[in-house]
Amino acid sequence: MQWRVNIPPLTRILLLLLLVFSGSYQILRHGIDVDNTAGRFLALIPQWALFTPWVYFTATYSEQNIVTICIAGATIFYGGKYLERAWDSLEFGKFILLVTLLPNFVASLVYVFLFAISRNDNLALVVIQGSVALQGAFLVAFKQLVPEHTVTILKGAIKIRVKHFPALFLVANTLSGIILGTDTALVLAWVGFMTSWTYLRFYKLQPDLSTASTGNSHLRGDASETFAFAYFWPDAVQPPVAAIADGVYNALVALRICTPFSAGDVQMGNEQATARGEGGLPHLLDRGSTRHGRSKQEEAERRRALALKALDQRLHAASSNSKQQAPESQSVAPSEAAILTVSTAEPTHADQS
Repeated sequence: MQWRVNIPPLTRILLLLLLVFSGSYQILRHGIDVDNTAGRFLALIPQWALFTPWVYFTATYSEQNIVTICIAGATIFYGGKYLERAWDSLEFGKFILLVTLLPNFVASLVYVFLFAISRNDNLALVVIQGSVALQGAFLVAFKQLVPEHTVTILKGAIKIRVKHFPALFLVANTLSGIILGTDTALVLAWVGFMTSWTYLRFYKLQPDLSTASTGNSHLRGDASETFAFAYFWPDAVQPPVAAIADGVYNALVALRICTPFSAGDVQMGNEQATARGEGGLPHLLDRGSTRHGRSKQEEAERRRALALKALDQRLHAASSNSKQQAPESQSVAPSEAAILTVSTAEPTHADQS
């Protein structure tokens, strides 16, 4: 039987860029490198970045050795394959550009700032490269889409839920940066994490999974409680993290940098999270078989079933409310009663952080 791996188009392009840029970096570095040509033209060096602005993109795909190339390749292959199918190529492309360019730019500013206050030339000449920011960004996206999915390692000896991976990733890179001196990975991991979470939380257009409409209905951001910043951390530290995050968020709201979610937004976000959870995690190595594969038609039927279920629950709740009203209001239709109920509710600020 012929075996074929179906890779979405943008994911294929990213894998090709990884091979081209990482291969070119190794050739320049170990072959004809003069005056750190590889670092200046493919990786990101803060002192030279303004003269070679393309490195804010190429640095992510210019790995140092075969081990990091394999890690980056696995990240793009598995993560990109799933996210591009879940979002479509256009939305995935926007996400990739954001979590590639912004973390590298912020990291270069961090080292320029450190150089300005310390006058240590090594900080201005540090080489920033690798897919660490991309890895952190993908983990945040998986935390949003399939937080309760369990990953088994060593034939079930180790079981970890997807929602715990971002925190483990940040802790590992933080300890590595402090103990082993991999400070560039530390900075990229945190900036990549924050960039991805901010975009997905407040800005990315999400498909409305709870509507029965066949049109293109979308919601901006993800107001669900389980995607708040504090929920990325263990239960024991969530209260202090939430207190700090709430303070930062309230300050941003006061400065009109962030627009607060209403109670309705939070409720809708929770419904979206529930619908995504019921959908589960498709098999990432889908080979088109009946056992593991899901065709587009099957995916559409699943989403339609979830939408009909949510609509039925709303109509049932509206019907129950109408039966409890006074006789003079019994002529109001269930759907109208639901509309009146929603319209009289006062929006409140929700925890966004």
